[in-house]
Order: sequence, then C-alpha cells, then structure tokens
Amino acid sequence: MLRSRPRLSRFAVCTASLVLASSALAVGLSTHWSYEGASGPGTWGSLNKSYRSCALGKAQSPIAISDASAIKADLPPIEFHYQSSPLKIIDNGHTIQINYEPGSFITVGQRQYALVQFHFHRPSEEQVDGRHYAMAAHLVHQDAKGRLAVVAVLLTAGRANRLIGLLWNNLPKAEETETVANLKIDLSDLLPTNRAYYTYQGSLTTPPCSEGVSWYVLREPVSVSTDQIARFAARYSMNARPLQPRNGRPIRATE
Repeated sequence: MLRSRPRLSRFAVCTASLVLASSALAVGLSTHWSYEGASGPGTWGSLNKSYRSCALGKAQSPIAISDASAIKADLPPIEFHYQSSPLKIIDNGHTIQINYEPGSFITVGQRQYALVQFHFHRPSEEQVDGRHYAMAAHLVHQDAKGRLAVVAVLLTAGRANRLIGLLWNNLPKAEETETVANLKIDLSDLLPTNRAYYTYQGSLTTPPCSEGVSWYVLREPVSVSTDQIARFAARYSMNARPLQPRNGRPIRATE
C-alpha cells in the first residue's frame, strides 16, 4: 500500500524540488535562475547557499552515457503501474509540468516509488552515444522515505504522439497557474514498448541540484512529431542543463 504523499506546490520547480522538505527550498523559490546569462547553469552554485551542490556536488546530472562502456547486468525490470489522472498542467517558468493524481507508481526490485509529476526538456539533457535527442520527458517519482527516482523518456522526431497532442492543446496561457482540464490522461501513452534502461546515481538537474536521485534512462526513444517539438520550442527553445562530470560513477544497463 502506498503511503500518502504531499501534493506539489503549483510553483514547483521542474525537477521535483518541492518534494524535498527543507528550509533551503523555501529560499530557492524566490531565487531567480535560468538556462543562460548571468543566472545560467555556470552560476547556479553561487546564486543561493542552498544551491551549492550545483557547483560542488560530485554526483551531478545529467551525464553522457556510452552503451559500449555501460555495465550490462541482470537488473530488475521497471514495472509501471500508471492509472489515468485528471490533467493538471502548469507552465512553471522553466518547463511544462504535469502534476499527477495519487495512485500511480513504479516498482524497481523491492522499491516502490509513487509518480508525482512529469515535465519536459529541450533538447534531452541526457546524451547517449554522443547524441542529444530532440526532447526528453522526466517522470519524477518518490518513495515512502522521500527518495527520488526519475525515469527519462527520450523523444525523437517522427510520428505524432497522442498524449503530447493532448497536453499541447491544453497549455496554460499564464505562467505559474495550474490549469485543470476537463479530461484525463494516462502517462503510459508516453512509454516505449521496450522498457530496457540505463541507470546511475545522480542529482536533480535544476537548483538545488540535490544528489541521491536514482536515474533510469529508457533506451528506446519515443516518437513525437516535428510540429509537437516546435510547439514546445516556441515556449522553451532550450531548457537543458549541460553535461556534468561522471567522476567515476558506474552506469549499468539491462542486458
């Protein structure tokens, strides 16, 4: 049985910072950061003392992934138990984020993580075999002890995706205001058929860049249309953190 979890604030930053209860978080909400210029990624660590991990952390995300060097192992599958949810969508000033109704979760081995929200980056923050994909969706989960697990779905230009179409047709007109549409969505519609993955230990990819996040990067990309990519780019042409040093961390992959 899943324990109840706190709802994310409508002003949440895009990588689930609000699920981390800390005084630093409250300060972080009023600290401006961006993806370029004086408040861009190179300065995040100095913008606020609670962001120091962005500069000093040794297990930061995203990182470059090489299939040839990934350790192939008999890893447990990610079991997705997603239900439909009312569409609650927000433009939080950094990305388009969808807050998910309680009841959906994943299991990885003996751990169960509740689905909290998902959001998008352009291009993909993850690099696989030297390639950044057109976009990526980050599916953010939290277990009963507060540990985070993020599933990354790589998005590539091709056929239109039904779920993305529904989301983009209901984009909020104003920032930082959650819009509740009179329809339901199912995040399963954004998952590839093949659920093989890469995994490593990393961090949030936005301030405060907190570490201890389990990353699962699905190896098979999902197609979205060029028009769907362009509609997101009209709001966020680039919202991806640069690659971070691997610092010897192992990257494992399902066989």
